[in-house]
Amino acid sequence: MFAEASLSIWGWGGLGVVLFLISFGPFAIFYLAFYILCFIGGGFVVLLLFGKTHSEKHLERCEHSYLPSTQTAILKVSEEMKSESKPIKIDRRLTGANIIDEPLQQVIQFALRDYIQYWYYTLSDDETFLLEIRQTVQNALVQFSTRSKEVDWQPYFTTRLVDDFATHLRVFRKAQERLNEREDPKQRDDPEELLDSFFEAEVEMERNICRDMVCMSRKDEEGYLRDLCEVLLYLLLPSGDFHNKNMRYFLREVLARGVLLPLINQLSDPDYINQFVIWMIRDPSCNYEAFMNILKLTDKPPELESVKDRVLEELQHLRSLDTGADDINIIKNQINSLLFVKKVCETRIQRLQSGKEVDALKLAANFGKLCVIPLEHILVHNIALQFFMDYMQHMGGQAVLFFWLTVEGYRVTAQQQLEVLQSSQRDGKKQSSQTTKGLLRAAAVGVYDQYLSEKASPRVEVDEASITRLAQKLSKEDPTPEIFDEIQRKVYDMMLKDERYYPSFRQHPLYVRMLAELDMLKEPSFRGSDDGDGESFNGSPTGSINLSLDDLSSGSVDESAQLHAFISDTVDAFLNQLPMAGVCNDHGKTYALYTVTVIRKNSDGSEDIWKTYRRYSDFHDFHMRITEQFESLGPILKLPGKKTFNNMDREFLEKRKKDLNSYLQLLLNPEMVKACPMLIPYVYDFLENKAYSKGKGDFARKVPPLIQKSDIDPEHCRVSAQLDDNVDDNIPLRVMLLLMDEVFDLKERNQWLRRNIKNLLQQLIKATYGDTINRKIVDHVEYMTSPEQVSDYVKRFRDSYWPNGILAETPPRRDKSLRMRTRVAAKTTLLGIMPDELKHIIGADTTRKGILRVFDMFQHQSLNRRLVYVFLEGFLETLFPQYKFSDLFVKLHSRSPRVLKYSQKLRSLHKR
Repeated sequence: MFAEASLSIWGWGGLGVVLFLISFGPFAIFYLAFYILCFIGGGFVVLLLFGKTHSEKHLERCEHSYLPSTQTAILKVSEEMKSESKPIKIDRRLTGANIIDEPLQQVIQFALRDYIQYWYYTLSDDETFLLEIRQTVQNALVQFSTRSKEVDWQPYFTTRLVDDFATHLRVFRKAQERLNEREDPKQRDDPEELLDSFFEAEVEMERNICRDMVCMSRKDEEGYLRDLCEVLLYLLLPSGDFHNKNMRYFLREVLARGVLLPLINQLSDPDYINQFVIWMIRDPSCNYEAFMNILKLTDKPPELESVKDRVLEELQHLRSLDTGADDINIIKNQINSLLFVKKVCETRIQRLQSGKEVDALKLAANFGKLCVIPLEHILVHNIALQFFMDYMQHMGGQAVLFFWLTVEGYRVTAQQQLEVLQSSQRDGKKQSSQTTKGLLRAAAVGVYDQYLSEKASPRVEVDEASITRLAQKLSKEDPTPEIFDEIQRKVYDMMLKDERYYPSFRQHPLYVRMLAELDMLKEPSFRGSDDGDGESFNGSPTGSINLSLDDLSSGSVDESAQLHAFISDTVDAFLNQLPMAGVCNDHGKTYALYTVTVIRKNSDGSEDIWKTYRRYSDFHDFHMRITEQFESLGPILKLPGKKTFNNMDREFLEKRKKDLNSYLQLLLNPEMVKACPMLIPYVYDFLENKAYSKGKGDFARKVPPLIQKSDIDPEHCRVSAQLDDNVDDNIPLRVMLLLMDEVFDLKERNQWLRRNIKNLLQQLIKATYGDTINRKIVDHVEYMTSPEQVSDYVKRFRDSYWPNGILAETPPRRDKSLRMRTRVAAKTTLLGIMPDELKHIIGADTTRKGILRVFDMFQHQSLNRRLVYVFLEGFLETLFPQYKFSDLFVKLHSRSPRVLKYSQKLRSLHKR
């Protein structure tokens, strides 16, 4: 029965399913399931709404039962706050100078519009927040302006700023030196290796600071800027605004990522710096020679490729021109010049890519004959003397050279002392001759003991008879300037003829380096020299013109053309021609002497006529004196320039004679004398028939009487730490000289020559500015910080970021070829503005290397960022001296792993 019932159920159930599917179709089962789910869901929704309504009613009954009712006053205040908004009054005064406030307000307006308003208005229409932001920013600017006015900016711009740049350059130079010591050439050319060496050198110099993380990691840089901006907001914002975290974080992000980071990115971009250099100099004197020197010196194939591509474009353009007969020669010359540049680029690229780059000095040395510089010129030229001194020290003959130099210094000192004594006696002043003679005797005995006595070590080897005669003179006679002349001539002959000295020096690599410094490797001329063979840079064979002062006074010189200087009571003047008296040779020194015939017309009609003789160095010293005393004469009077060599050439001397005559003619012009009546005594003194007393130029032409102890240059410290090594109290000038020291790496020079070079640079600067250089620097700093200039800075910033009032788009990165051509143009510009006087003082090759070192330093963006941050930190330390920013920067930069590693290294060394 049970089985039948079960079968009946399954049968009827199956029949029902079949009939259902036949009646409603196969998808009916899905519709049924869907209807069932909707029914269940609807039931849940009804229950939820019903429960929510009853729950709210229950909670409302509980609130009225157990909580006190809201006071009507609170409701009234709340309604008034919603209905009325308190207006915020903004004072538009920021710095106290309307000329600055107007563009500054525009900057604030543009910044709020482009960085805040564009997203804020999508959230709210309430202007209160924007007004509060503007008020906060203006309060910060007012505090910044007030603090800036209280600071003396002269030390920062004249000392701190220059010191930071020079120290940065010192670290870069040390990094380059470390790379050059590595054997692998790939490491020497790897920019990453340079960065590592640079920041390692920075740690060694700063000890507890390294900015590698800030300069090389974007994340660390943003964190550093946020920390720095938060400190600035603490100092500049009112307490209430600063403790408002939303306001503080908002301003911090805008200042760090919206202002400082883009500005630092631009200032550290090498391409931007190169463009700025070209725009800043804008000097048309950048000539073809400087351009070709850059092409021959560059070691970057991309630079040469970019120039070559540009040359090909210009060639294609010139060849496509339809020119007439008049223009064909000009076009041909241009094409030939471009073809030559193309050939230079191709040759240089081939050498660099093949790895067969040859040192220019070795290449020049292998050409065979080189320009010969006579020994007498080497001994009186600072650059040439440096290399000869290094060679003599290498050969063990430094005592011979130092004796000759010391005797020269003694002669100058003795002559000056005796002239002062004679002048005092003529003027009736009391001055003890015994004191002067005693000083000279002590100096002469000191020279004798140091170089010629039996106790001297090392001793100058000359014949004993001469030494004995000198000893007798020192013991029995008063010392004279010429007391060492006999032995000095023998020492000079020894250096000239002994194969160990000058003859071998001409075959030594130092001689080739000397020629490179003097820029004399290009055009050797075959002329007579000291020993009768080889080439000479002199205009005539040495010894062909050898006139003494006696010859000049006896009338052996042609005086057909004379200078007539008419200086009357009415200050009338007329000049004709200036004859050259001759070329004199005095103790191995050759120089030109000019005859000046002066005719003075007196008020009674009588005339006074006399002759005087002057060297070019006398004219130079006189020019330095009057331009220092009368600053207005500097731009008007132009003395003929110096020439390193070939300065005894007849054509050159003839040209100089005409130029000196023009100089005197302009000087004695009646209008000139009327404008500077106090100039007359100086002119009288210069034209008097007496030995001209030099006041400025002695050190530039003579060496010190005694060789002093070498200075010690601390390499592991900031550049400003060397200020105590200078005698001059003029700190700005001293820092400038230290910067020159770093740029041109004068520490590698012989220390005695280095001291001479620095004094020559100091003399060059003082000849230009006189003793007023510090005042001129202060005046320039005041001008730079004047309201007019600050207003101009703000306007430039505004126009740069918002040209025509619209936020500037980020410019696309310029293509590589254009950036490489900009590099070449910037280097050419820098090399072209270097004055010839500087090359004559420190050497042409040293000048080129120094300029190119500075240029290479700016081609690394990470290093540029480091320099920008150093300047920024120095600026903040100057602006807020009482807040110990230096300690803050130590904490921020000491996080670097290099600092930790260096500290561990020092601790391990101390334990040992």
